[in-house]
Amino acid sequence: MSGRAWGVLFVLCGAIFLEGIDVAMLNVALPSIREDLDMSTGMLQWVMSAYVLGYGGFMLLGGRAADLFGRRRMFVFWLVVFLLFSGLGGFATEGWMLIVARFVTGVAAAFMTPAGLSIITTSFDEGPQRNKALLVYSGTAAGGFSIGLVVGGLLAAVDWRWVFFAPVVLSLLILIAAIALIPGSPRPDRAGRGIDLAGSISVTGGILLLVFGVERAAHVSVASTVGTVAASLVLFLVFVAVERRSPSPLVRLGLFRNGSLVRANLAGLLFAAGFFGFQFIAVLYLQELRGWSTLQTSFALIVIGVDAVLSPTLTPRLVARFGNARVIFGGLLLAALSYALFLPVGADWTYLAMFPSLIILGLAFSLAYGPLTIAATDGIAEEEQGVAGGLLYTSFQFGAALGLSAVAAVNIAATDGTSPTALLDGYRAALVVPLVAALVAALVSAFGLRGRAGAADAGPGPGTDPADIPRTAERVDASM
Repeated sequence: MSGRAWGVLFVLCGAIFLEGIDVAMLNVALPSIREDLDMSTGMLQWVMSAYVLGYGGFMLLGGRAADLFGRRRMFVFWLVVFLLFSGLGGFATEGWMLIVARFVTGVAAAFMTPAGLSIITTSFDEGPQRNKALLVYSGTAAGGFSIGLVVGGLLAAVDWRWVFFAPVVLSLLILIAAIALIPGSPRPDRAGRGIDLAGSISVTGGILLLVFGVERAAHVSVASTVGTVAASLVLFLVFVAVERRSPSPLVRLGLFRNGSLVRANLAGLLFAAGFFGFQFIAVLYLQELRGWSTLQTSFALIVIGVDAVLSPTLTPRLVARFGNARVIFGGLLLAALSYALFLPVGADWTYLAMFPSLIILGLAFSLAYGPLTIAATDGIAEEEQGVAGGLLYTSFQFGAALGLSAVAAVNIAATDGTSPTALLDGYRAALVVPLVAALVAALVSAFGLRGRAGAADAGPGPGTDPADIPRTAERVDASM
């Protein structure tokens, strides 16, 4: 690739790294935040949930905005918003101030992330070049989350406010690089592509209510959850009715005839549910039962971050050799194996006993995450790449919320007391949720294996080194 192409990819990887490290650092800083701001457990949950609500609720709208108003413009503008509200979070003196700042930061990420992804998918030729770029991109995202666990522990040990100030510094550097390296482009031709206001309001409201209902499921009555979810489903039905009649729909319903896109979104939702649900239970086990510190827990889980190395190195070669569908299927089976190995967790397990599950999960993430991104955007028209990216990240985000709520609900229901035995019973019951999610995701992805023996899915062939990417990066200057 040309120097300009690598520069653009560097900036976009920096942005997705920023998003990953921001979330991970906050995860490990929550106890310090609660102590300093005197927040209740319910309010503390909303420090995380507000971000998920903003991110998941506005992702689809963010993807469409990138297609309509220009990917570079949306990326740069919302990166500035992300920078400002991350900094404001660090100055919060009340819990509600922090929650508002996290919600707006999540909305900014919802517009910034699909814009960045669609810059990649429209700037690099479909095939080995784009696959390589997407796998480097996904590996960087994974690295941000893994590194954030440790960095967040270190910063929180000094002052939790640095967990918010550190992303400001990184955001500023990425912003300067983005302005310098991502080339400008003419405003997209929106003739016949107006803003679908009714569709935007109905689908955003539906997603917000659905994520809200799932996030609160473990803390409110069943009736309240059912009512919230039912209201969200009504809004989704309104959205479908609007899109059928709209001359310029927010999401063209014909997109869902693309089997690869549908499978990738379903498998991605289930994979994220299992991945984040497992990590939640693992953290509870290490800190509540074993008494490990935040920093010890961070270092224990960082081995999952091996995916940051494997995604841009091993995964492209496997995709080239075996095809995207087979690599995804293998990654999801490995995720199921990882969760199954952790099921018999004991009160006195050594780290060596936990290590196989953690390292296999890192390998599974490297094989599934990047190729799912490829599958969800492959064959999609350039003018709909933002929407395709928004759909995928909405699925990931909703899957994370669903997984966290499901394992929390099962854990609470299965834990009868505070003794080590009671806690272990709760953890083991909750660990069934990630296992089932991974197995169902593998089943969904298995449908993509049919008829995939030919060269169409097998990539450039077993003798092709994915590092040998054609020098066609001139599209970077033409397509943004």
